[in-house]
Amino acid sequence: MDIVFHALAHDARRTMLGRLAVGELTVGQLAEPLAMTLAAASKHVKVLERAGLVHRTVDGRRHVCRLEPGPLADAYAWLRFYERFWTERLDALGDLFQSSAVPPEAAGPADGGAGEPSKKSREQEQ
Repeated sequence: MDIVFHALAHDARRTMLGRLAVGELTVGQLAEPLAMTLAAASKHVKVLERAGLVHRTVDGRRHVCRLEPGPLADAYAWLRFYERFWTERLDALGDLFQSSAVPPEAAGPADGGAGEPSKKSREQEQ
């Protein structure tokens, strides 16, 4: 699984995987929006291949890449195990903010609430 996370660690490779989720693309098509050379894109594709995330088929001079989502499912399952810890901590943080928040109806005019108008604003109205 280390090799999968290594492959996912680079933004260009994540972008390539996202584009391959829509359908097969050549290495040149993968390189095009990333403003990188064909050689650089090919190196990134090799990293993805070693991780089992991409399958490359050679048709003459065309190298066509296809997403292999299996290793992503394994990585996702590993991350899901830890999701409960993140959820518990975020819920606790939300509870903390909610308990310390002052309801708008309890706030006075100095806090921008909807309480009674201040003496100064009552004098200006007259």
